[in-house]
Amino acid sequence: MKIVKVLGSGCSKCEKVAQSISAIAAEKKIEIELIKETSPEAMMSYGVMRTPAVVVDEQLVHSGSIPHREDIESWLQ
Repeated sequence: MKIVKVLGSGCSKCEKVAQSISAIAAEKKIEIELIKETSPEAMMSYGVMRTPAVVVDEQLVHSGSIPHREDIESWLQ
């Protein structure tokens, strides 16, 4: 199981990223644990300056925009 964190303030873009990741994981039958992280300390610990950001298995894979479907699929494999 992959642990996926969506880092952000809880804005609409952050929510959309979380929903997209959940939907794609369900569609592909991939088990994930999705964590929404809103604390500034957590964002700083990953060096995130722009949100939304995505961390997969403790590795920052994206920040600053809504990721494309292809990117999300590649992270979940």
